[in-house]
Amino acid sequence: MGRKHIMKLRSAFCATCLVGLVGSGAAIAGTNDILIGLDSKITYGPEGQMNGAPGNDAVLVVDVSSPAKPRIRASLPLANSLLGPPTNLQITPDGKLGLVANSVVHVQEGSSWKTVPDDKLYVIDLTADPPKLIDTVTVGRQPSGLSISRKGDLALIANRDGKSVSVVSIQGSTVKAIGEVPVEQQAAAVVIAPDGKRAFVCLNLVNKIGVLAIDGQNVTYDKSMDIPSAFNPYNIDITPDGKYVIASNTGAQKNNADAAVIIEATGPHPHVVDVMTPGIGPEGFAIAPDGKTAATPLLLGTSAKDSDWFKTKGGELVLMSIGAGGKLTVTARAPLGGLPEGVVYSPNSDYLYVANYIDQDLQVFDLAGGKLTEAGPRLKLPGQPASMRAPAR
Repeated sequence: MGRKHIMKLRSAFCATCLVGLVGSGAAIAGTNDILIGLDSKITYGPEGQMNGAPGNDAVLVVDVSSPAKPRIRASLPLANSLLGPPTNLQITPDGKLGLVANSVVHVQEGSSWKTVPDDKLYVIDLTADPPKLIDTVTVGRQPSGLSISRKGDLALIANRDGKSVSVVSIQGSTVKAIGEVPVEQQAAAVVIAPDGKRAFVCLNLVNKIGVLAIDGQNVTYDKSMDIPSAFNPYNIDITPDGKYVIASNTGAQKNNADAAVIIEATGPHPHVVDVMTPGIGPEGFAIAPDGKTAATPLLLGTSAKDSDWFKTKGGELVLMSIGAGGKLTVTARAPLGGLPEGVVYSPNSDYLYVANYIDQDLQVFDLAGGKLTEAGPRLKLPGQPASMRAPAR
């Protein structure tokens, strides 16, 4: 056999291997994905928020293998909503499944559209090429923020209208709702501790953080352990070592500064140890995978009417260090677009992604040297980004 023929065979073999790896959606590819939910139903104009007809929502799968250059690798036509914290979706730790909770649907009432609670959880196979919807699971009413355990075998979903937390089992590609824990109040968001033994849920209308005990797939709520928070705890995350829970609150409104509440999460009696303010409207919030920093995109006055005195065109990204005792200290700020919602760290904690709803784009920031340096031009998105998450870690 000639040398040229052998080289051609090797080239063909290598090409086949490459196609096989990409086509098979190896799990390693999924761990570099982020999900972005697009909502086409709610728009903003001179009079502020306006509801419109449904039908063109989507969920994007974005590859951040090259962290400074995110790439959209799939778009699935799935309903998604701006209403609720931008944490209604997440990827399992192995990168194989994406879960997306749809909180509301729009129904026509005369010449206008109103929102009514939904109860759907979409299950996306990220190993498929392209990624595809493989199941739709019924959960609680108005499912909002969700959290997948570090083991990847359990998900909890905060249900606002249902006043409950849905318990969802994950076994391979099989996702099942196995229970619903009543919490007596609207629940906006939830986070599972790294050891899988506790979860913390934002009871936003009563300004408290509920504590859930987890034993395998058995989840219970003890009201006596409720922790006071600031006005409208709406988003929540936990440090990778499980020591501190941080609740981001958004109830001050009209250009009043909001609070981030730091909770000591271990021991028999979790409690507040510090309170600070990053600024106005920290609806999106995330802690870095390495646990060293936290970030929040401030809404400022981007959702206000043009006539409101506090109206602003853009928001602001705030980077904070996480110090001893969970203390948050602002280290950098950077300008953002209109109505910045979701925020996600790269797997190595060295880049930040922020989605601007009104501007329909994604900003990328390099965190080198503790600064916020925008990395290249914004990535234009095919719709309005309402939520964004990376794999659970």
